[in-house]
Amino acid sequence: MKTIYLCGFMGCGKTTVGTLLAQKLGCEFYDMDEYIVRREKMKIPEIFAEKGEKYFRETETAVIKELAEKHGVIACGGGAMLKRENAEIASAKGIVVYIDVPFEKCYSRISGDKNRPIVMSNTKEELEFIYESRVPLYKENSNMSVSGDGSIIEIVEKIIKNL
Repeated sequence: MKTIYLCGFMGCGKTTVGTLLAQKLGCEFYDMDEYIVRREKMKIPEIFAEKGEKYFRETETAVIKELAEKHGVIACGGGAMLKRENAEIASAKGIVVYIDVPFEKCYSRISGDKNRPIVMSNTKEELEFIYESRVPLYKENSNMSVSGDGSIIEIVEKIIKNL
């Protein structure tokens, strides 16, 4: 089985979908942000505050390479597949699936989440601008796109059907 990378905006359901998808496929599930927290022994807001976003993005690239060897389902951070290098690594080792969810739905899930430095440092309007700028990159850097409408089970079934 190839490694499956789930990408999309914060709050699109990568972790929830990924957990069930891995169960259905009988493989391991990895949440990239959790993996980075364990690897760095720091929470993401601390990494951003102490080492900067550039360091965090470099760490994401290293983790994409590490997790590619695990052959499971990986929920990527919201910004991971925006970087061409990351998308190329992921596509070479597996399949990148973009979970397409409207901004308002994502925002309702992430609003006020203190574990998301980008959410805490931007207004709703700024987050919507970030969302709008990211969507074309998610589409360009993924091998497949699935609508995030419907239940978690329905989304997982769409992904499995398209694999």
